[in-house]
Amino acid sequence: MSNEFGKKHIIDGVEVHLSSPVSFNMTWEGREDLVKQLKAAWLVVDEADLPLSPRLVGPPGVGKTTLAYSTAKMLDKDTYFFQATMDTRPEDLIVQPVLEGGNSLKYVASSLLSAVITGGVCILDEGNRMSEKSWASLAPLLDHRRYVESVVAGLRIHAHPDFRFCTTMNEDASTFDLPEYIHSRLQPQIYIDFPDAQEELRIMAKNLPFAEEKVLIYLVNFLQGAHENGEPWSVRDGINVARYAIKLSHFENTEPINLVRDAAIKILGPESLQFFRD
Repeated sequence: MSNEFGKKHIIDGVEVHLSSPVSFNMTWEGREDLVKQLKAAWLVVDEADLPLSPRLVGPPGVGKTTLAYSTAKMLDKDTYFFQATMDTRPEDLIVQPVLEGGNSLKYVASSLLSAVITGGVCILDEGNRMSEKSWASLAPLLDHRRYVESVVAGLRIHAHPDFRFCTTMNEDASTFDLPEYIHSRLQPQIYIDFPDAQEELRIMAKNLPFAEEKVLIYLVNFLQGAHENGEPWSVRDGINVARYAIKLSHFENTEPINLVRDAAIKILGPESLQFFRD
């Protein structure tokens, strides 16, 4: 991997300070075919070919970000996150001017631009929370042109050949409907659904190695029933319930499994109780 991160980069005589890649203890425990789909999107098969910029779509908490990060690490790629919000501006995505001593300006590259420059992977999280105006600033980066422009720094920055991009998009109501010219650049769509029981148990066990198996199985059965009835609770919610039940057990004279329902009420609400199976 490059040792250029956290340093300065000169573009057309302008000094830009790079962001650093991230490193997390994340491992994808779900379907291997989803990894294959993402790897295929990023693959370049010929000098005339270009990588695709997929969008990972599905309910909140099903592991879209984990899938993207884990796949990037399988490819030995430095990885950058950018968290999209409704307030994200075009320049937030590219370059920010920062005042230094003596009223001089320092240009700081966003995580996305740092990936563009160095050839890393950028995961733009919850991309459909971002407005069309901000997405429009990325349109040249996501087609054959492969560049971004910074109005603030007066720069056009061409992407490193190894640069890869994907965005995650939650299926919920608090998001923007993006125009077709943006969707057509965010292809293919890779759909991540709720995992089956075996996958869910593996994910729970990976994240909670200190939990008793009977607690995990109890919560997987709960989650599977919730999925079958169209409830939005994900494996992430199950992990939080298990964590809280285990923590509560340190203050109660009982086993964690006896506190799972109490924990679920506090985290998911009393309506969750109907999906627990005795």
